[in-house]
Amino acid sequence: MTAPDHALPPDPSPGGATPGDAFHPELTGHADQDGPAPLRARLHHVRADALDGDTAQTGGMRRFAAISGQRVGSERIWMGQTHVAPATSSANHHHGHSETAIHVVRGHPEFVFADESGEEVRLQTSPGDYVFVPPYVPHREENPHPEEEAVVVIARSTQEAIVVNLPTL
Repeated sequence: MTAPDHALPPDPSPGGATPGDAFHPELTGHADQDGPAPLRARLHHVRADALDGDTAQTGGMRRFAAISGQRVGSERIWMGQTHVAPATSSANHHHGHSETAIHVVRGHPEFVFADESGEEVRLQTSPGDYVFVPPYVPHREENPHPEEEAVVVIARSTQEAIVVNLPTL
């Protein structure tokens, strides 16, 4: 999946929007400005088939960006999807200073982390469940199902995906 061809670079000019781009023809703006509407002066629609796989990755899973600073001009949030193939575990990792919220869309992924004593803890999830990952907490995702891909929506408190891959939890 690649970035949509309608993605625009940030408009450095202050103020309102100008007549819309090809993807947003309904946008209108101020008569004293030329060019496309600034990224932060309009809503952005990212189609499901336009997610961007060119983002930070961890072995055993595949991340796709939907909302990011680069794609839509967000400043404090990153959002996208993670896919874990059947019978696969991701590598151990954390997301730096970013908080991460996860919503399970498909499958029954398991989220594994180490408690204070170093023992592994497994959170077994189902579609509709949510998981919160605090900053710097090492974890991994596992998909124990032999045939079904696990898909989750992730949101982070930073505009870009921070991924620090680790040898252990």
